Order: sequence, then C-alpha cells, then structure tokens
Amino acid sequence: MLPEFNSLSAFRAALSKAPVADATARAGCEARNGQLTKPPGALGQLEEVAIWYGSWRGTDKPDISAPQVIVFAGNHGVTARGVSAFPAEVTVQMVANFKSGGAAINQLAKLAGARMDVHALDLDRPTTDFTAAPAMTETEFLSALQTGWAAVDPACDVLVVGEMGIGNTTSAAAICHALYGGEAADWTGRGTGVDDAGLVLKAQVVAEGVALHQSADGLDILRCLGGREVAAMAGAIAAARMLRIPVILDGFICCAAAACLARLADGALDHTIAGHQSAEGAHAALLQNLGKAPLLSLGLRLGEGSGAALAIQVLKGAVACHTGMATFAEAGVSDG
Repeated sequence: MLPEFNSLSAFRAALSKAPVADATARAGCEARNGQLTKPPGALGQLEEVAIWYGSWRGTDKPDISAPQVIVFAGNHGVTARGVSAFPAEVTVQMVANFKSGGAAINQLAKLAGARMDVHALDLDRPTTDFTAAPAMTETEFLSALQTGWAAVDPACDVLVVGEMGIGNTTSAAAICHALYGGEAADWTGRGTGVDDAGLVLKAQVVAEGVALHQSADGLDILRCLGGREVAAMAGAIAAARMLRIPVILDGFICCAAAACLARLADGALDHTIAGHQSAEGAHAALLQNLGKAPLLSLGLRLGEGSGAALAIQVLKGAVACHTGMATFAEAGVSDG
C-alpha cells in the first residue's frame, strides 16, 4: 500500500524510503539471459530492458499483463505571454477527445492492452504566470502531486504517464533551464509550432521565469515553474517507485517532470526507462542529463504519453523473449 502524505516534507520522507530493485531477481534474470538459445548479446537493448524489468518486478521470468496509461491535463497562466500557437481552450477540447476515445493515445493504449485514465486538474483555473509569481502555491502543488500519486493502480505492472496542457513545453523548458543551466534558448523549442518570433519570445519568457525563481531544489523548481499536470506526472512516477512498478517515460514534458525527482536523490529514476526521443529539440539533451537511452526515435512530438505507450510494445517484446524463449538445456541445443 502507498503511504499517504499531507505535506511536502512528508512526500520527501516517503521518497527517502523508496525501495530499490530486487538484486536476487536481477541476478536470476542475468543468469537466465545467459542460458537462452541465442548468441550472447544478440538481442541487444532488449536483453538489458528485460533484465531491468524483471529486477523491479522481483522475478527472473516476468510477464506484462496490466499496463496503465494515465493522461494528466492542466492549463498554464504563462500562455498569456503568447508562448503557444494554440489557445488554452484546446486543453479542454482534447480532454473531451481523450474521454471519447478519439485521440492518438487512446489508440496506442488500446493496442498495448493498457487501462487508460484521464485526470483534468482545475482546467478553469490556470496556474499563475511564472514570470510574475510561482506557478503554484504550496497547497496547489501538493494537491497536484497527490492527484498523480493516487492515480496509479497498484495492480498495474508497467506505467506510462502523459500530459495535455497548452503552454507546457514552456514550463518544461523553464524546468530544464533551472535544473541544468545553459541558455534559455538551449531548452526552448517550437512546441505546438510557434514561428521564429514566437520562439524568441518563448525563450525570453523561460529566461525571465528562471531568473525570478532561482532554486536548486527539484520540488521548488517544479512548484514555481511547472504546471498541475507536470506535478501530477511527478507524483505518479514517484508512486510507481514505491510500488515497484516500472515506468516508461514519454517525451520532453514527462522527462522534465521526472528530472525534478532525479534532483531529489541519486537513483530516483532507476525504475524508469525512456520510451522515445521526441522531436522537441531539447529532449535529446534532457535524456543525456538523465542518463537514459531511448527505445524509439520516430520524430514524435505529440505528447499525451503517445511515444511511451508505443514503447510498451518494445518492452513486451523484450519480456516475451526473455521469459518465453527456451534455454539451451530445455531446447537440447549445444551452447558451444
């Protein structure tokens, strides 16, 4: 069972007691992988992924039967600065599309056999423009974390979290700039498709926000520069760690949320892998900072959890080979 938390200090305390991968299961997975009917390393990254997955599920013969995809939606006050090519009303419209089954993520979740949940967080009440004040009060931030924390089904065996929120690439860029430094333009991309002038303005807005809210703490950065849906993703990723549920990270915004957790403790993202490298320019640099190699690179930039949901198929393939293949002894094949 997940512990409850009613303060940010309690959230930090819970994460300080987060479990680690099962070393015995990992050793068993590695031993089994070495006995399967294939040359050593012939399945490449699939072998590493299967061993990682089994170590978190506590078995040398894992299975995937209950994936969960959660999409969180929120609106951002910083859109008043003109950083998006689309109005905030699109967030509400897309939530309706998710709930009616008409979005890309619905199709990919269904294909993966995943339960899909949608959580809209106060869409009629955007966060504060972070160039003027912190995006969320501590109470608002705590509520968003709690929403994500409670949204994870303890019975799921792999988790994908996605987002919808006009303006959230600006938020993610600001988070990355605050965490990793460099120039604001290094972390700022076109998002929904802003033109050249819009891109310059967006980078300026990112720089202003980071200059106003200088902090080295991951939760402070997330509260001041994030959005409710970004905080909820972080809450869900943290909850999955407590439950030993492996997580497939989606694109730039999801990884920005995860990066705030990574700042809290070494190894905080050991239960996660990167589902894909998105076309948002700074995502590659963010993945490098997180030490994550993407499973896919298909030029996706939709968000919603779409790239990670597609990567469930890769993870299923890795696990199916690991668990379903015969060993040399079982197959009566010489191992050389």
